[in-house]
Amino acid sequence: MKYMIEKFAQGLISPDEVNIPPLSGDQILQNGLNLAYFIAGIICVIVIIVAGMMYSTSAGNAANVTKAKNLILYAIVGLVLILSAFAITNFVIGRL
Repeated sequence: MKYMIEKFAQGLISPDEVNIPPLSGDQILQNGLNLAYFIAGIICVIVIIVAGMMYSTSAGNAANVTKAKNLILYAIVGLVLILSAFAITNFVIGRL
């Protein structure tokens, strides 16, 4: 069955019709790192939003206010580190 499916698929698309661009190892590494930075950045922004909501709903509770402020601070530090890592890795990979 597997053989029949492979032959059917090969008959539908010839190798000349597939336009997959060749990627070097550097490009694959750069794409993977950029994806990781993007996901980490999204997580930091979500943490900032959640911490802002915690801060606004703390109702003056000092422990919750401190926790929310710390979350915002750590998320901003994380964003700075992510942006720095992005700039450094893209600079280094671009120089290779």
